[in-house]
Amino acid sequence: MTSSPPSPSPQPSPPPPPASGGAPEPFGGAAGCSGVLDLAPVLPVVVVADAADAVPLARALVAGGLPAIEVTLRTPAALDAVRAIAAEVPEAVVGAGTVLTPGQVAECRAAGARFLVSPGWTDTLLAALRGSGLPFLPGVSTASEVVALLERGVWEMKFFPARAAGGTAYLRSLAGPLPQARFCPTGGIGADDAAEYLALPNVGCVGGSWMVPPEAVAARDWARVEELARAAARLGTPGDWA
Repeated sequence: MTSSPPSPSPQPSPPPPPASGGAPEPFGGAAGCSGVLDLAPVLPVVVVADAADAVPLARALVAGGLPAIEVTLRTPAALDAVRAIAAEVPEAVVGAGTVLTPGQVAECRAAGARFLVSPGWTDTLLAALRGSGLPFLPGVSTASEVVALLERGVWEMKFFPARAAGGTAYLRSLAGPLPQARFCPTGGIGADDAAEYLALPNVGCVGGSWMVPPEAVAARDWARVEELARAAARLGTPGDWA
């Protein structure tokens, strides 16, 4: 005599998305949601070579309508840049990206980062990200990684490297079987295709660096950065997706 297999546990419903608007009050408030995806349509991904550039760069981005700023840990100046922005540009929501280790999690939190972004994740890194008390976006590039994070109660994540991993076609294919997951696609996205990503139902924002071109930063052309940021911020208007 064979026994019937146990009934599968019902799949949990995703929590409601954070309230809309530019104010940071709902930031990171809902279980499983980072809140980062709702701060602005575009998340600037910034590489800072000289910490002295951090404050004017952040002010230009904020003035252009992009309050959330991801400073990547790719240069020795990165943590000093996070500290400077956190201390001198309170209207910015500064985060740290390319976070790879628990040690970096602690350093970024101590520097004043308000959110954390990783290109991928492990259980060890995920535990450190959670333990920081900060909102975070762990990176994924496959359906299995998305499912694994959903099992762990994480609903918002970074899709990286977006273009190389399948771009809008891949994200669109995930929306049917995995509607709970929301993404910030990053990697190879520019002004020419950002709107195509933003039009997808499972994309909350996109990450990119086209509004901080290296030549403008090197020339300290903050007016140019502000102009590009303002154009990027307008991508949040559905009428601009055509």
